[in-house]
Formats: sequence, C-alpha cells, structure tokens
Amino acid sequence: MIKIITATKDQLIEVQKIAHITWPKTFSDTLTPSQIDYMLEWMYDLEALEAQVTDKNHVFLLAEEEGKYVGFCSYELNSANTGKVKIHKLYLLPDVQRKGIGRQLIAEVGLIAQKHAYEFIYLNVNRFNLKAIQAYLAIGFYESKREVIDIGNGFIMDDIVMEMKL
Repeated sequence: MIKIITATKDQLIEVQKIAHITWPKTFSDTLTPSQIDYMLEWMYDLEALEAQVTDKNHVFLLAEEEGKYVGFCSYELNSANTGKVKIHKLYLLPDVQRKGIGRQLIAEVGLIAQKHAYEFIYLNVNRFNLKAIQAYLAIGFYESKREVIDIGNGFIMDDIVMEMKL
C-alpha cells in the first residue's frame, strides 16, 4: 500500500536520493550526461530544494511503500499567477514505475487543488519523454503548448506543457 506524505525539510534528502537514481535512467536517451549532471545539481542540490520550498512555495509529496520512499512530486498553488496548480516534478524509482504510484501522486495534487478551488493542474514534460507523455494522456492530460526554456550553461529544456481539468 502506498502512503503519501508532505515532505519536511529534513526529508528533502529523500527527494534528492530518488532524483539521483531516477534521472540518469529516465533521461539517458534524451539528454547528455553533462546536462543530466548540470540539472541534478541545479534543481536537486539540498539548498536548491530548500529554496524551492521556502522561496517558491513548492510543496513536496513523498510516496512511501513498505517503509521505503519510492517517489516524489512537487506542486505549487497558483503557479505564476495562472490560477492553476503546477506539478513541477514527478519522479518514481525505476523498479516501481507502472504500478500506479504516479497516478496516485497526481490524484493527491488534484485533491489539494480542488480543496483550494483550483480547476486545472499542469506540468512540463520533455518532448522526447514518450513514456511519460503517454501516461499523462492516459489519465486525462492534454497538450496545452510547447516551450523551449534556456536553463543556462548552454542547455535548454524542450518541453510540452500538459494540462488537465479537474
């Protein structure tokens, strides 16, 4: 059984551990090793994670299975003053993917969004991450737009923005 909890500051290390296991496998076919390393440092350094919580109002949820943290997501209410909830991150350990845990995390964010009277959730997904795109489509997301984001150091994020009405 999956238990979903809101991560404390002390549990952000668990987010970091999952990211460092998941990212190289998830993006090995679409990003260079140097871009993966850059993005892991940029987004998953403990200070960066803490800043996302304290400065950017991101909330991290951890998925726990049999006493082990197996995945996480982060979300932000009224992201960029859009009147929508953004899922900033959603990653699961490779050995628990395709078990419905990602769907449970998204459902939890949806419940939180509805509790705060938001009607839409959205997220960015790398346009080459076909497995994730198909999973999002299967649960009701649709493509809203595409965007290319310069993240520095000569790297970009080439994303599809997907949205779902609650």
